[in-house]
Amino acid sequence: MYFFQIFTRVHINLHNTVDSKMLRLRKVVHRTCFFMSQTIYLTCCCGCCSALRPRYKRLVDNIFPASPQDGLVKTNMEKLMFYSLSSPEKLDRIGEYLFQKVSRDIYRRRHGYVIIAAEAMDQLLLACHAQTLNLFVESFLKMVQKLLESTDPQLQILATQSFVRFANIEEDTPSYHRRYDFFVSKFSSMCHSNHSDKKMRDRIRLAGIQGLQGVIRKTVSDDLVENIWEAQHMDKIVPSLLYNIQTAEKYITVECLEPESSEVEEPSRLAEACLRELVGRASFGHIRSVLRPVLTHFDRHELWVPNDFAVHVFKIIMYSIQAQYSYSVVEALMLHLESRAGCGAGAGGVRAARANVLTHIVAIAAGDSVGPSVLEIINNLLTNLRTSVDRDSDKDEKLYQEALINALGEFSDHLPDFQKIDIMMFIVSKIPQQRGKGSKQDDTLQTILLKSLLKVGLTYRTTELNRAFPFAFLESLLRLSQSSSPRTRELLQRILHTLLDRHDNATRLASPEINYSQLGLSVEKCSRSDLIFINKHGFAIYSSLYEGLQLESNRVSNMSSIYTSAALLCCEVASDESAPDLLQLILSIQNSALTNPVLTRAQKCQLHAIVISLLALLPHCMHLPRLAEYAQKIIENRREEAYELLPPLREDYGDVQSPNKLPYLMVDQMTVIECVAAHGVDTSRLSAPSPYGAGARRPPAKHSWIEAVIECVAAHGVDTSRLSAPAPYGAGARRPPAKHSWIEAGATQGRDSLADITAGGAAELDSGNSSPQAARVSFACSPCLEPLDDEYMKFYDRYNRGLRTTMQSFGLYSVGTQFWHWDPPCNDAPPEDGATSLRRESCTCVCIVVMKLCTLLFEYDYLNSNVSMLFYRCRVFGVFPTIRKLIGHELCQ
Repeated sequence: MYFFQIFTRVHINLHNTVDSKMLRLRKVVHRTCFFMSQTIYLTCCCGCCSALRPRYKRLVDNIFPASPQDGLVKTNMEKLMFYSLSSPEKLDRIGEYLFQKVSRDIYRRRHGYVIIAAEAMDQLLLACHAQTLNLFVESFLKMVQKLLESTDPQLQILATQSFVRFANIEEDTPSYHRRYDFFVSKFSSMCHSNHSDKKMRDRIRLAGIQGLQGVIRKTVSDDLVENIWEAQHMDKIVPSLLYNIQTAEKYITVECLEPESSEVEEPSRLAEACLRELVGRASFGHIRSVLRPVLTHFDRHELWVPNDFAVHVFKIIMYSIQAQYSYSVVEALMLHLESRAGCGAGAGGVRAARANVLTHIVAIAAGDSVGPSVLEIINNLLTNLRTSVDRDSDKDEKLYQEALINALGEFSDHLPDFQKIDIMMFIVSKIPQQRGKGSKQDDTLQTILLKSLLKVGLTYRTTELNRAFPFAFLESLLRLSQSSSPRTRELLQRILHTLLDRHDNATRLASPEINYSQLGLSVEKCSRSDLIFINKHGFAIYSSLYEGLQLESNRVSNMSSIYTSAALLCCEVASDESAPDLLQLILSIQNSALTNPVLTRAQKCQLHAIVISLLALLPHCMHLPRLAEYAQKIIENRREEAYELLPPLREDYGDVQSPNKLPYLMVDQMTVIECVAAHGVDTSRLSAPSPYGAGARRPPAKHSWIEAVIECVAAHGVDTSRLSAPAPYGAGARRPPAKHSWIEAGATQGRDSLADITAGGAAELDSGNSSPQAARVSFACSPCLEPLDDEYMKFYDRYNRGLRTTMQSFGLYSVGTQFWHWDPPCNDAPPEDGATSLRRESCTCVCIVVMKLCTLLFEYDYLNSNVSMLFYRCRVFGVFPTIRKLIGHELCQ
């Protein structure tokens, strides 16, 4: 200060004493004095007066060494951290001061001090977790942004590393005003780096991917901060990741990606991990935000063909997404199948490639799809197939259709069996039903949907025929078997093969054969449920096969496919009860080959070959040695005289003799009856006229167990006329008035004669139009039972048809130790004694009642009726008390 005062006084004296001539000299002296005064002032402030500066600035200045090569001064850094922890309100000022020093050092290109400042900021960020950390973070992010804006790749990598450390910190109070737009844009641009040096290019790309990963982790976990799922962000993040994934030399997709060391990390692997993390964190409402830029990226850069990369990316998405949302990816891709974006000239090829991608991923979603999502996916696939049929059928379009069918099969393969049946019924409902010759588009659509049905059927494993063929489904299939298109009929038969074949015999029975011992067929005993199914639906199935063989448009493939269906039925349901129906079908086919005028000679020869093949197969499936000998005899005779009547089937048989002129080489009906009758097989249906062909009458529905009961009681001389008669329930039957059983009425009032019963008056007896098996409460007394009675009548209508037989009058009955019986009166002759009537009549009554009870139990067992309603019906219709009174002890307790 002393020197300052001296120069000031000199300056004043000179100013007052010099004249105008000394003006120039005065200016020079003035400027010199001002410069010296300022220099002395700065020296005093920086040196002697440093203690007057704020403490946080002095602590920050002390962490920088004299030479940047020495690195951060650790002791001084510890002092700065202690100060920041003890005075957290100073964090924002410390951060701002460090940011100013970094900005000045970047401008002066003193990168050593920039690295030291960045390291100091990182340590402060990790050490301090106060509520005022948000203010420090703002300075920290400004420093990171300043580093990223530089053109030096090293500083950009340094800034990314600092940002990643910041992203891993969980803040107590998120900052709602913080924005990451700049970081998303900058990191995305780094992912597309084209640096001339490959190593540096990979490092920059790795830094960009790490930065995006940090942004995702920082924003996606908190809904209150900036919404990273917005289109403006996803349109930058997702394409950047896909761009780096595409650089991989080989696409290997795994369900779970194992983390690798960051030192050997490749951009493609890190980008894949980042994409998995992004998709895994997406909720249901954000899935489409990720899928939309993915689909757009493939369209813009024409990456669908070839589709290896597309399959790889969508598999990554499917393996990473939450299981309950996986079907939404399939849905989004299906909606994009028909999009014209990215198609260019080869629109069909692009659609086929997209469908191929769908084939690869739809199986992953099938395991987690439940409820409506299953049918929704199936419906979308069928809709796309229908749309494809309306376009021109070129090569690419056919590839597209095949890919959709494969996708349908892959999706169904991972569903439970009951859903597969629902899918097949759903597909059948979409098949156009043609009458006569339909349009070309309908034929194509029918063929494509049948292929889809076949694809689903190949994934189904049949256990019971009644589950594989619900009535509505079976009816639709049999209706399609009469299509005018040979290709459609062949596809329909192949569908039947897949559902009928439970022992892998279809490939062995692909064409007619006579040496079955060499095929190694697998045959098991027919189960009870399958026997009931074939007794109920066998005639419809056999009729369909028979009528399919009568079409003049049949080719060899059609004949072979129908033979395979009949042969599989023979292997699956062959038994003593079903054998007559199979033999009846075989004889009917032979008769049509001899009498059908519309068939060509080649087709007739093919039918004869099918007949002998099926005849030789039946003894192989069940124990019929005499029939096997007879079939072998015919085969040997045909080998000698008419080889054209033996398999294999041929398109052209040349000039051969008509089979009608060789009756001794045909299958003789009477001989077949004798052969099977020798082994205890019922031949009554074989002796009856054939039910197949024009004007044939359909046989009534059979209940094998009822027929067995009738045969058993008839063997003891019991009258079975009432058992063999049609049931009095069902459509067209006359409903009798509601009356009490005459047995119950007599037992209640203790009457011993028919005269006593008819004279009672109080109880209305059904002696004319009732039978002992039906004891019902009067509906006049219980009007609430009327709906139950209607249901019971419909119940019986399924299996019993025709009018009810009646007994015009009853004889005497007795009580006490004797059994219940009744005898028809005969011209004033005395009634027979109780013992004779018991032997002759009581068994009939027992059988009737027990059979009706068994019918109820049978229906419950296979139609899943309610058991409480079942026994309520038994009680209402008097089954239990009737049996109790008939047998004489408490049987139904």
